[in-house]
Parts: sequence; structure tokens; C-alpha cells
Amino acid sequence: MAQGTGGTRQCASRPLPRGAGRPYARGAARPYRGQGLIRLAGLLTCLVLGLVSVPAAHAESTYAAYLDLPSVNGDGSAGGGLNPALPLDPAHLRTALDDARAAGVAPRHYATLLHQYWLTVATQNADIDLAAWDPARGVAANSPTFIQVYVNYLRLNNQHPDFYWTGLAGLAGGSFASGFFDMGDVANIVSVPGIHQVGGAVADLLRGTPADLLNLLPADIKALGTEGERLTADDLTWYQTRLMIMQKHIFIDQVPMHEAYVADGLAGVEEMYRAGVLDDNAVTAWRQLDGGTPAGLADAAYRMTDREQNQIIADQWDATSSGRGVMGRVMTYVSTVAGKAAVPGVRAPGVFAPTTLTAGTMSLRTPLPNFNWADRDTRWNYITNDLLPRYLELSANQAIARPVLAEPFSDKLAEGRLVRRLPDLLGDLTAEWQLTT
Repeated sequence: MAQGTGGTRQCASRPLPRGAGRPYARGAARPYRGQGLIRLAGLLTCLVLGLVSVPAAHAESTYAAYLDLPSVNGDGSAGGGLNPALPLDPAHLRTALDDARAAGVAPRHYATLLHQYWLTVATQNADIDLAAWDPARGVAANSPTFIQVYVNYLRLNNQHPDFYWTGLAGLAGGSFASGFFDMGDVANIVSVPGIHQVGGAVADLLRGTPADLLNLLPADIKALGTEGERLTADDLTWYQTRLMIMQKHIFIDQVPMHEAYVADGLAGVEEMYRAGVLDDNAVTAWRQLDGGTPAGLADAAYRMTDREQNQIIADQWDATSSGRGVMGRVMTYVSTVAGKAAVPGVRAPGVFAPTTLTAGTMSLRTPLPNFNWADRDTRWNYITNDLLPRYLELSANQAIARPVLAEPFSDKLAEGRLVRRLPDLLGDLTAEWQLTT
């Protein structure tokens, strides 16, 4: 029996019993009476074997078109999943994935299929419509998803307390964007005049600052004072879109591996590693988490945070801060001024690293941070020396952590709004901007 080129099996000829199938002359012995039955049996055998071959051909067709596809939307900038050639139905993707596995296909050939499968599982479990999740559709269309991403991070942590990173993402991730969303109507932007007030207050303070000290001020503070009052609604909408792209990028990268671990344990994550979806740092994080030791859980949180900040969105922060002319720097700096993660004990950026200057006998102390959240090194310094240590302290005491992490995200988002914090922020600017000579 041989395999035909068209995927159907060809039946080889079978020897008949002695004398069977030969021509006979008049008066010769009658042919072998079982000949017809033998031929019928042979035909039935070929038919059965042909039918058996059909599932194999069908199985290949479920995954062949999905092999070696690139991830063209891994950065979250467009709608839908990783590649438009892949379906968004997790059941369809799972069938193709299982067939590719059964056929012995190397994971690197079905990497995007594998990633897309876990992404669709992740969005389904998060109650997010992946097909409609497109940052380009604007703030109004994406606001429910924007909220749901952080709700889902907290859900994962509350269901799996060892998932330290998802808890941190739920507490801190939304805080730096929350000031730009009005919880009375999350589709609307907090009034630009509110940001103008911050810029105007800084401009007034700059006018009373000696030139020798002004020359030493960080460029971001100067830009806030000179350009903040010119910020437009279009600028802010652009910035919100950038935030939503980065948010989707982080979700695409991080949440599928968490869902793979929930469903299949370490084996699910190791398959993503063999496929090339995860690197050495990421798989090490999961091996540490799987060990379950306090040190291992802390190391996993550190590695996942490092991946998020220094691999996933670092380039996107660079592009955001350099966009819209000087306004990219103004908006990323405003979010640094206004941002304070909802982690107990963490300091606001301006408290952690206040801008303090000295020129001769003069000194200036301001409540404004001397770094911009968009800049890699100073952002990472703040995370590793204040935000992450405070979060790990919280996580080490689950009796305290659970109530904090169980608080509805909508409450956390409302508390972080710039419009709610604006009176205190303006008061701090006036009271804490101190010049001594």
C-alpha cells in the first residue's frame, strides 16, 4: 500500500488463489468461486483505507495556512489580533494548534498561531472584544476596554495571588493615565484648562525665579511653564491614543502567558518559550514563580516588570515623548507630575525625586519631579527603588494586600484623577516652591 500524491491511498494488487482470474476454455473447470468475493473485499479495503486518510488531510488543512506567520500587530497599534490571516475564535485556533502539535510541527513554526490562541483566551476571559479593540477608533470607543484591561489584571491577581505582576499592573498601571479620564463620563477628556492651570502656575513661578537658577532647571519644567498653556484637545487626544496603544501592547505580551500558565501550568509557558514567543528572562520568571518561594515570586515580579518597561514599551515611550513637537514632552511630564500609583507607601514622583537646585548662595526647592516618566533610566530607577519594593512589601503580607487589591478599579481610577487632585497639586506648587538666597 502506498501514499498517493493527492493524499489518497493507492491499493497494491493482491495475488489471487491459484487459477483464479484466468481465462478458461469450454469444458475447462469453472473459475474459482471465491474470486468475486476477494475482489469485492479488496475494493472495500481500498475504500475504507481511503476514508481513513481523509481526516489526516483535513487535519493538515486546519493549520497549514497558519504556519510561519509573522506577528504584524504585536505592538498593539492596530485593531484585532496579531495577524489578520488568523481567526479570532479560540476554538478554531485550538483545533489548528492541536493538529499542528499532533503532526509534530516544531513550535517555532506555529509561534504566532500559539500566541494568538492564548491572546483570544485572554481577551475572552477579560470580557474584551478583540476584534473591536483598536486604539485608532478613539477614546470614546475604547474607554470600556481601557477600564476592563485593569479590571482583568486585578481579577487575575485575586484569583491567583502568586501573580504578583498582574497585581502591580492593576494598582500602578492605570494610575499614570487616570488623570486623563473623567470618571463621570470615561469617554471624555479631563478639561484641558485643568492642565493649563498647572502650566500657568509653573509659568508664574518661573517669572519670579532668578536667571541663574532658571538656567539650571530641567527642560521639562521650563517647557511646562512656557508651553503648557498652549496644550490643545487634539494634543491630549493624541497622547491618550499613544497610552492606549502601549496598554494593548502590554496586554498582548503579558496576559497570554498568564492564561497559558493558568490552563497548562509551566508546560504551557515552556511551549511559548520553545516557539520563541518568550525569551530567557520571561521563562526564568515563570520557573521562579512556579517554584513558589517568596524569593522566587519577588524575582518573577522583577523580571516581568523589567520585560514590560524595558522591552515591551520602552521604544513606544521614546516615540511618545518626542511626538507633537514639544507637546510630547509636556504631556509625558504632566503625567509624571500627576501620577501616583495606588500602592500603599509609594511616593509621588515629585516626592521621590524633587527638583532642587543651587547656584552660588541661592537655592531652589520645587515639588516637581526631576525626571520624566517617558525616559527609560529614570523611570526604571523610580520603579526599582520605590514602586516595586513597596508593592513587594504589600504582597508579602496577604492579609493587607487582599483588601487593597480587591478594591474596584473604578474607585482607584477616580482617586487618581488629575481633576480631583488639582487643588492639592496647585497648592503644593505654591507652598513647596521655595527660593532661598
